Amino acid sequence: MPVNLRGRSLDSLLNFTTDEVNYLINLSLDLKKSKYQGLQPAFRPLVGKNIAILFQKDSTRTRCSFEVAASDLGAGVTYLGPSGSNFGKKESIEDTAKVLGRFYDGIEFRGFAQSDVDALVKYSGVPVWNGLTDAEHPTQIIADYMTMKEKLGDLKGKKVVFVGDYKNNMGYSVMIGAAFTGMNVVLCGPKKYKDQMDKKVIDKCQKLFKENGGSLEFSDDKIKAAKNADVIYTDVWVSLGEPFELFDQRIGELKDFQVDMKMMKAAKESVIFMHCLPAFHDDHTSFSKEVAQTLGKKYPIVKNGEIEVTDEVFQSLYNKAFDQAENRMHSIKAIILATIGY
Repeated sequence: MPVNLRGRSLDSLLNFTTDEVNYLINLSLDLKKSKYQGLQPAFRPLVGKNIAILFQKDSTRTRCSFEVAASDLGAGVTYLGPSGSNFGKKESIEDTAKVLGRFYDGIEFRGFAQSDVDALVKYSGVPVWNGLTDAEHPTQIIADYMTMKEKLGDLKGKKVVFVGDYKNNMGYSVMIGAAFTGMNVVLCGPKKYKDQMDKKVIDKCQKLFKENGGSLEFSDDKIKAAKNADVIYTDVWVSLGEPFELFDQRIGELKDFQVDMKMMKAAKESVIFMHCLPAFHDDHTSFSKEVAQTLGKKYPIVKNGEIEVTDEVFQSLYNKAFDQAENRMHSIKAIILATIGY
């Protein structure tokens, strides 16, 4: 079935169809192959186009991915950082959207409220790409399922376990991606987190599971959850936009859900580990060092700065997080190309 996404916004993956999501995953793989074959310099279909990348929340991978992807396609990029515009401060989101829509052919937004993305879509008149909100991370999840398909082949019936703070935007996004690709997903963490999930999102995913295959389960036992897993995925327990004080509470809640070698060994021999980065796996960052110094005695699992994943797992051959990071660029290129068009 032909897929035409020209003029569309990637505000939420749930606004797309199964065919459209899988089209983006496959296009991402094709564009990566093209770049590796050295064909990219001859393929610059967006010369003369311009995009704005608007950040309330800075990110290494999201910014670099959009800048390189746009450059490869021939488009110009303007970066607007947290202090680089009056977005939502001295100027309303609606007015900013109307202005940017007259200058640019597409807008990326990375911030907090999903309603800000919705306003950009409504008022800008150009494709808007959600680079992360508190609700969802759709550009990341295209890269993630691209990576899974690259490593595992056909994803239908495969098993992915998201362990840790699954009520966050990445937990939702992994669940949504599984629903579109027919995978079995297990959300593993404290029992009480299940009641904190958005039931409307779960209902939409359950409908997709019925259509595409796959399933959703919850678990509070990481070893049982890992059984027969093809993918074990985790994320930071405290997002970079949240206060440092939350580490004490979150580590207390999640101390039994650190990804360690025991969990990896409980999965399939061919299991891969994934993480959207940045990862706290040692004490080489100021945050992880402070956690180790202030909370290491109270919670021995973090005494070396290892929080959501051990350094042993992170440095092992299981780890595909850097393939994921590279694939952000290829998948974002696919998203820009598909929605702005040739």
